[in-house]
Amino acid sequence: MPNHTAPDCPNGAHKHDHAPGHAHDHSHDHTHGHAGHSHAHEADMTSADSRRRVVLAALLTGGFMFAEVIGGIVSGSLALMADAAHMLTDTGSLLLAWLGYKLAARPADPERSFGFGRMKVLAAFTNGVLLILLALWIVWEAVNRLLLPSPVLGELMLGVAVLGLVVNVMAFAILHGGGHKEDINLRGALWHVAGDLLGSVAAILAAILILWQGWYIADPLLSILVAGLALFGGLRIVRDAGHILIEGTPDGLEASHIIADLKAHVPGIAGVSHVHAWALTESRPLVTLDVTLAPGASAETVRRAVKERLAHAFGASHATVEVIGEVSPSAA
Repeated sequence: MPNHTAPDCPNGAHKHDHAPGHAHDHSHDHTHGHAGHSHAHEADMTSADSRRRVVLAALLTGGFMFAEVIGGIVSGSLALMADAAHMLTDTGSLLLAWLGYKLAARPADPERSFGFGRMKVLAAFTNGVLLILLALWIVWEAVNRLLLPSPVLGELMLGVAVLGLVVNVMAFAILHGGGHKEDINLRGALWHVAGDLLGSVAAILAAILILWQGWYIADPLLSILVAGLALFGGLRIVRDAGHILIEGTPDGLEASHIIADLKAHVPGIAGVSHVHAWALTESRPLVTLDVTLAPGASAETVRRAVKERLAHAFGASHATVEVIGEVSPSAA
């Protein structure tokens, strides 16, 4: 965010000359005295916990991936190979998520006033794209397998798939224990592992059908089902992360909603305008707005009340509030 403080005005208070009939005294206090807020952005313990979880999940999925690749090649199962490929992308995606947390923990500097906080969102967006590409690859391979069916060793396929399911359940439990609802990066990693878990279930079902009825077609058909679920998860992650990256308005922070709430709960407001709301990450919304004072209202009192209301009602602890008052004829 740009710094609105005029360099030649003490305490950040300055006046803007407007066209006749629109002269206003714009009083900003941009010392950013946010309650409980600092541009240093202390380390987020939730992110630290999430970072540990993605590392453990990466070790589990990466370690078992090699066994699944061997099992898929020997048995001839597309479902196992698709699951192994999914595990490969999972491992890379989990490491990418970990890198996002590491970079996000770096402090702000003169060139990046908000630090690297949005790296988590960028990592989640990349993971979503990888999920979509993986789903398309699985569908392509499955269609080829449907056109040219090939025999599958059901016993080996079943054994490897069961082991894969155990590993994926463990990885899913590790990630699900974190704050995935508030953390889009962790949610992206969780979707990868969830797709992997479902891939193992599909491989088990396919192996059972092959052993029981000799239905080799079950292998590619169930692989397509898993691909559809992976595609759904990837599209959701890309949509949510992309909305943040293009600085879309967070849910519940629509301008009309903010204006109505401030007018109803903050005394001394005659009007609210130029409302902009976006998010640095999924848990850090930012708001800028102009407030027009009612006659006799104190600019500093209203400014502080607006910031407190935004933090309390909307979770926007970082807000820039410009208070506008009519300029007297003598000051014009």
